[in-house]
Amino acid sequence: MGRGKIEIKRIENATNRQVTYSKRRNGIFKKAQELTVLCDAKVSLIMFSSTGKFHEFISPNISTKAFFDLYQKTTGTDLWISHYEKMQENYRRLKEINKKLRREIRQRMGGDLDDLNIKELQALEAKMDSSLVAIRDRKYHVIKTQTDTHKKKVRNLEERHANLVFDLLDQQDGIVESEGYYNEAANGASNLHALRLYQIHHPNLVLHHGGRFGSNDLRLA
Repeated sequence: MGRGKIEIKRIENATNRQVTYSKRRNGIFKKAQELTVLCDAKVSLIMFSSTGKFHEFISPNISTKAFFDLYQKTTGTDLWISHYEKMQENYRRLKEINKKLRREIRQRMGGDLDDLNIKELQALEAKMDSSLVAIRDRKYHVIKTQTDTHKKKVRNLEERHANLVFDLLDQQDGIVESEGYYNEAANGASNLHALRLYQIHHPNLVLHHGGRFGSNDLRLA
């Protein structure tokens, strides 16, 4: 008994539709392969499923580019003309933008000013004033940041130097600590006086309990 005739219409069931697509895709690819071998034909197939999945077949005796070149030559059709025109339009637009930017740069350097009217000159002046303010603000910020950083580094070095001086004097003569305060030893009065003089010349440093110099803010920017 022969197979019944299948009505050609869209398969509503998604699963059945995908199964049928896969079977018939493989069948048509097989026929294309047979045409290539039996008849030395050049065959190209491009397929997209209902889900957007891409499949293609190209005869092994020709490349995809060569196939489309042959198609254009045979039919007299240019497949790339619209794409080329879009590229040309985009190139012209970017070229015009570049031309305007270069002209604006020259004007800010004092060139190409002869063709500008009073309003255009005033607008250019306003742009340059705005740019100058931004540059100055940035410069002052950088200078202030660097200055603060160097000040903190200097205070840190002064503290280290003062503590080294203290250690040196302490090793030579000694300072006796009593009840949380320093009492001068018989031979240490001059050394404590020297420390006080050092503190007077470096007001940012504080002589902490324990005989060490320090400052309240030694963090680096």
